[in-house]
Parts: sequence; C-alpha cells; structure tokens
Amino acid sequence: MDWLGHPWVVVTAGGLVLGLAMGVRHAQGLFLLPVTLERGWSREAFGFALAVQNLAWGLAQPFTGMLADRFGARLVVVCGLLCYGAGLILMAQAPSVAAFTLSAGLCIGVALSGTAFSVVYGALSRLVAPERRSWALGMAGAIGGMGQFLLVPVTQGLTSALGWAGALGVLGIVCALMLPCALPLRERTTSGADKARQTLGAALREAFGHRGFWLLNLGFFACGFQLAFIASHLPAYLADKQLPGNAGVTGLAIIALANVAGTYVFGWLGGFQRRKHVLAALYLARALVMAAFVLLPLSTWTLYAFCAVMGFLWLGTVPLTNGLVSQVFGVQYIATLFGFVFFGHQLGAFFGVWLGGKVFDATHSYQLVWTISVGLGVVAALLHYRIDDQPVERVRLALA
Repeated sequence: MDWLGHPWVVVTAGGLVLGLAMGVRHAQGLFLLPVTLERGWSREAFGFALAVQNLAWGLAQPFTGMLADRFGARLVVVCGLLCYGAGLILMAQAPSVAAFTLSAGLCIGVALSGTAFSVVYGALSRLVAPERRSWALGMAGAIGGMGQFLLVPVTQGLTSALGWAGALGVLGIVCALMLPCALPLRERTTSGADKARQTLGAALREAFGHRGFWLLNLGFFACGFQLAFIASHLPAYLADKQLPGNAGVTGLAIIALANVAGTYVFGWLGGFQRRKHVLAALYLARALVMAAFVLLPLSTWTLYAFCAVMGFLWLGTVPLTNGLVSQVFGVQYIATLFGFVFFGHQLGAFFGVWLGGKVFDATHSYQLVWTISVGLGVVAALLHYRIDDQPVERVRLALA
C-alpha cells in the first residue's frame, strides 16, 4: 500500500489525529459550567483538573517523544488514542474531584502526549522531504485546526442532546474510530541531516547546552499560559459579563476556524522567513490583542473580533517552534527534543488554567490573569528575538 506514504495522505492523517486531540481539548471549557453546577464543585477544582492534564501532558511528552523516535509514531498514536477514549469515558463517570482529576487530568494528559504536536510533527518532519517540511507542518496544523473548529459546535450539540456526560462518552468512542489514521504514520525515511548518527544522550547534552533551547522553553511557557487560560475560562468569563449564552461557543468556534488559516500561514512563513523573528512578532501581536480586548468595552462584536485575531495567532507558534528545533538540531530526535521544549508550554498551561480558577474564586474576576497573559506575551517576544537559530556544527557538516 504505497499510497499510504504519499505526502498528502501522511499530512492528512496527521492532521486528523491533531484535530481530534486538540479539538476535544479545545472544547473542554464548554464543560466547566455544567460540570461544576451539577456536581457542586468549584471552578478551581475544575481548573485544577485541567491544569494537571496540561502538566501531565508536558511531563509525559519527552518520554512519548523518545518512544516515537525509537519505535515510530504509529504505535505511540494508537496507544494515545485508546488512552484518550478511556480518559473521556472515565471523566464522564467520575464521582469525585479526585476521580475527575485522575481521568480528565492524568489520563487525558498522557493521551495528549501521544496524539498531539510532538509525536505527529516529529513523524511528519521525518516522512516529508526537508524542502516541503514547513508546508507539511503548516498544512497538518490547518487540518487539525479545522477539526478543532468542528468539534466545538459538535460538542455543544452533543451536550444539549445527551448531557455533558453523554457528550464525553460519544467523544470517547470517536477516539477509537480514529485508530486507522495512525497507519500512514509509519516512518521509513531518513533525511540527509541524519547521516551523522547521534546517541540520545549526546543529543540531550547538545540541546541542553544550547542557550537557544532554554529560551525556546521559556518563551513557550507564555504560549501555554495564554491558550490554556483562554480556552478553559473564556466561556465562563463571558457568562459572568452577561453576554448571551452561546457567546462562549461561538467565540471558541471562531478561534478554531481562524486558527486553520493562521497555522497554515505561519507554517508557510517559516519556510522563507527567520522563524525566531516570526515568533517574536506573533507573541507581541498576541499581547496587543489581549490588552485591547480587556480595555475596550465588551460586546459580541469586540468578542468576535478578538477571537478572530487571537485564533489566527493561536497555534502558529507550534510549527514555527518545531521547525526551529529541527533547523538547529536536526530531525533524528525531533520528537524527543520538541517534547522537552513542549514541557515549558505545558508548565505555562498548568498555571494558566489553575490560576484562572484560583484568582476568580479569590477575587470574582479574571482581570489579574489577563494582565499576566499580556505581560508574558511581551517577555516571550523579547526572548525569541535573542535565540541563536543557526544549525549546530554537527548539522551543518551533515548538510554540507
């Protein structure tokens, strides 16, 4: 079945896996109010479960990346999809905050590490020719973004028809139905940059001894904080501001739809612009957009404008950051190295989700968290601008 290795098939399969994984995660904010109201839990309890999810995702990501680099992405994706489905079904049945945290937090967090960016983008980086890598990462992200967009209204419709627990159960079954998408992710090509084979230990020492690798980690913290806070708390924030009940659903859907274009455009830009400069501009733009959103009078139109622009900037950081890691260090251990960088992202996501609930319960306002998000965007822009993005000597010699 040689057609399974065609670039479009590989990219589409990877994009569909991303779309499901990130789409279900993107829609989790829709469950905050129905779950907390029915169970009588606080917003901090719900936020903490999702914070644990982000932290578990980040902690597991380097190890699932190592497994993907060693045994290929297909096996890791299969296990991730099965774990995702189990986590959603257990989440629906959780009788206590502790059980909810273990299912929505730990189980789904580990599942995301096997179905999201690090593993999928790592496979695509090796399966697609270097000259088409930026296109492949951007296109897979765009397909994944379309999945995110579709899953927001689908999740809302399922919740209206079946209740929040029934919606989670259906999404769990969908994870199992997506298993065939793992088939094309069977890695069987090696790029010229990998002619100089390297041990894992040497790769880690090289990366952790590189200043730019640490700056990527620190900058990606801001990305995780901003996105996790907005995705998890925006519907509740809008409800508190007395906007119509469907404003949160519409806002998240607009973010996901705009992300389709944004991820593709930024992935494409990474093919001929210095990725660190594009990343710096993206983070600065995010900070300006969020500042405008909280300072201007809130209405459905300012909400939709914010969601459209923020959505365009949403996940463009990921193909750019992944491309920057492969540009500097090569692709032999790309899933592992990006997994470590992604830990910084998920550490930020942990604090973004948890602090959102913590600050709201303490002050009955999200204002402080919005301010932190804006400040982190400015800091991330400065950090990325200072990254040394030249390939390390080993990669330069292999490409010579």
